[in-house]
Amino acid sequence: MKEFLKYLIIWIAENLSIPFWVVGHVHLSLNIYNDIYEVIASFGMNIIVGVGFYFGWKESLKNKI
Repeated sequence: MKEFLKYLIIWIAENLSIPFWVVGHVHLSLNIYNDIYEVIASFGMNIIVGVGFYFGWKESLKNKI
């Protein structure tokens, strides 16, 4: 299960990072965050993408050796 979650986070980071950031930046430019749930969701998506990039980087280092 641990490996599946790691794979899932890497997959999300590699495939959904650009849509998260593009939609997020457009949303930020058009709206003022008054709702704490929107702020938490935004931070959560960025944290998932960041962790996924880190895991992907670690995997690529393993594959180079």
